[in-house]
Amino acid sequence: MARVRYGARTEAEITAARAAGAKLPGIWSTGVVAVWETDPDAVAAVLPPPLKPTERPLVRANISKVDLPGCPPPQPSAREVLPGAGSVAVAAAHGDRQGWYPLVMPMTHERALIGGREVFGEPKKLGEVTVERDGLVVRAALARHGIAFVEVRAAVSGPLPLPEPGEKLDFYFKFLPSVDGSGSGFDTDPVLVHCVRGERFRRLEQLTGDVVLRESMYDPVADLPVRKLVGLTIGEKTTDQKGRVAERVSARALLPYIHQRYDDPQQILDGPPEGSVR
Repeated sequence: MARVRYGARTEAEITAARAAGAKLPGIWSTGVVAVWETDPDAVAAVLPPPLKPTERPLVRANISKVDLPGCPPPQPSAREVLPGAGSVAVAAAHGDRQGWYPLVMPMTHERALIGGREVFGEPKKLGEVTVERDGLVVRAALARHGIAFVEVRAAVSGPLPLPEPGEKLDFYFKFLPSVDGSGSGFDTDPVLVHCVRGERFRRLEQLTGDVVLRESMYDPVADLPVRKLVGLTIGEKTTDQKGRVAERVSARALLPYIHQRYDDPQQILDGPPEGSVR
């Protein structure tokens, strides 16, 4: 009988798969990063306990095209040649550790989405990611449901010194909603994950431009308005990541925030504050 590929793998095959997964190849991305100050109360409102706001109420949008090994080649008629990955995160602290708490992470490919959600608890969703450069003119955007809820329109103003290799800390909550579908809790205690990303740049340039936030029922980034643009760059970098469970968290305290992870139809009841559309 021919091999049934849904069947159980042998010990040797399991060992080989784990070894291959532990050795990620160098993955380079070309991305736009925008950092801005927003309203302190807005940052505090989106952080589940035990995360707390940092001294400065910052938002960070990352919009990248990724040279991801193993993704299928694009069809001749496809617009996007490289997979896209993005995130919108707010500055946060856990004890004495400071990092970023991502609210949404649009991905253009399922392969990138599934691993991050299931392993680390990343809030990844399928979406559209655009990074276009024509000479010195740059446009980058994150879009879902036909709405570009974050858009950067800028021009390259000059090169920047390459930073030393460093690390960035992201906070995620990993959980499984209760199997009975009642929405009353979780199957197991949620955990707070610390994910450390090593970053190394080979190119970095300063941008001059604007960040535009548009109203979206499912991706309400417009509730974190741009009060002051702090940084705007385009660069090429490679990253690796490793995670660990920092602590188990209160299911009761986390439950009011899990809608951040899903496109919940009931969010239509959470109308945007008056005057929030930009």
